[in-house]
Formats: sequence, structure tokens, C-alpha cells
Amino acid sequence: MLPIRNDRVEIKSEVEAIPTKTYKMAIFGNKITGKTDGQEAMKQAIYKILNTERYQYPIYSWNYGIELKDLFGKSKSYCKVELVSRVSEALLQDERIIAVESFLFDDTKKRESLAMTFIAKTIYGDVEIAKEVKVA
Repeated sequence: MLPIRNDRVEIKSEVEAIPTKTYKMAIFGNKITGKTDGQEAMKQAIYKILNTERYQYPIYSWNYGIELKDLFGKSKSYCKVELVSRVSEALLQDERIIAVESFLFDDTKKRESLAMTFIAKTIYGDVEIAKEVKVA
């Protein structure tokens, strides 16, 4: 007769949240001003992604940044459609961002620019973002 073994092993573990603490950038002063975490760190991460041209800097992976250069000279209606797609693709590379939605465009302020606002849904809450892109 063979012995009876209990092959079922139950492992109880909790997934620990990894902190997002990072250096806080003073965007307009070009300074590091301490540290930040949570939603403020997400705002900073989104700012950096949207202001880094993809494939241009060897320090970043090819998944980091956004492609905006080739939109220069295109019609504003084409740019609106492409920006929704490109912004969503760029931001969803970050696993902390769940969705990107509610895009609004304003092309009445400057003839050469296209202003947009949208909401990035993150694990830390919703972040409203405004960005202006030169298209002419």
C-alpha cells in the first residue's frame, strides 16, 4: 500500500504595493526640490512621458515617450485623431495608468498649436492633464 501524501500547498501572501517615491522636479525652475509620491508622482511621470520624444534618447526604452515630431505640418483634424491614439499608447505603457479618456481639443487660441485636455485614470485617482502641441 502506498502512503497518502498531501501535495496541496497553500501559500498565503499579500501583494505589497511598491512605493512610487521619486525625486520631485520643479518643472519651470529646472530643479530637484525634494521627493514626491502617489498622485503627484503620477502627474510628474505623465509630464515626462508627454515631453519626451520617443526613440530620441538612448537612456529611455523604446516604450517610453511619445511621437509628436511627424505631426508638424499635418492638418488639425488629422492631428486630433492621432493625438488621442498616441497619447493613450504612450501613457498606457506605465502600469500605474489604467485608462486615458475624455479628450477635449481647442484650436482657437493659436493658429500653429493644438491645445488638448484629458483625464488619465491611475491607481492613485484621476489626473487631469493639459498639453499644447505645435502642428504648424
